[in-house]
Amino acid sequence: MKEYSIREDDLTGEAIAALLRLHLSEMHQWSPVCSVHAMPIERLRAPDVTFYTAWDGDRLAACGALKQLDARHGELKSMRADPAYRGQGAGRAMLDHLLGVARARGYTRVSLETGRPEPFLPARRLYEANGFRECAPFGDYVADDFSICMTREL
Repeated sequence: MKEYSIREDDLTGEAIAALLRLHLSEMHQWSPVCSVHAMPIERLRAPDVTFYTAWDGDRLAACGALKQLDARHGELKSMRADPAYRGQGAGRAMLDHLLGVARARGYTRVSLETGRPEPFLPARRLYEANGFRECAPFGDYVADDFSICMTREL
């Protein structure tokens, strides 16, 4: 598997702004308006969110964030691989990093929300392969036919 350099990011670079614009655009394209839970860049800068980027040399490969829900529970947000890096382990590297951060913080559980339709299938497969299982909605999420909530005990 390819090696990526993962670092905390302040969300000021153009490369990450472009990847997050793509992420939000696709979420709006693939999701009903009421089911777009992707955070805009301003919200990703909030104190309860820590944002990371994965780099292949000087090329941005992926991003992801960990939002603190409470002292023992975190949520994965804005997991996205650049289209040029899909299927090359960038998403897996980011997921592994975020789970490591969650463990270091003392979280006992990490959860996420994603979509059920086909465009979300690669993400769901990645999460399932890494121990995430479907769960009841958490936080502000509500049960519907589009979204799926998943969780993993650490």
